[in-house]
Amino acid sequence: MSKELGRSQNFFSSENGAGDALWEYVQSLSSETISQLSKPDSIEVFQVMEQNIIGLLGSLPSEHFNVTISTNRDHLGKLLASAMMSGYFLRNAEQRLNFEQSLQAIDNNLQDDK
Repeated sequence: MSKELGRSQNFFSSENGAGDALWEYVQSLSSETISQLSKPDSIEVFQVMEQNIIGLLGSLPSEHFNVTISTNRDHLGKLLASAMMSGYFLRNAEQRLNFEQSLQAIDNNLQDDK
């Protein structure tokens, strides 16, 4: 996965003509990586991701409105990049929380042993 993350440095550049670098990066990700990145460990992170996407796309209830979203390629690329960056941020925060909870559990166990 680190090799794939290293490729992300160039996805904002326009060296590939009409901004195809982001699309090529997404296509180059393995299905295992996509699966790992798209399934958060906690329900809280899932809810934050869901609210972020709703905030980006709008929150009209589909049962009352015939919602259609249209955009151009550049705006869609920016939306995808924003969602990816939010996902990386949330995953990092989730890992840090798990790490801090593990350290606190170890500290509590050490205090109980005294």
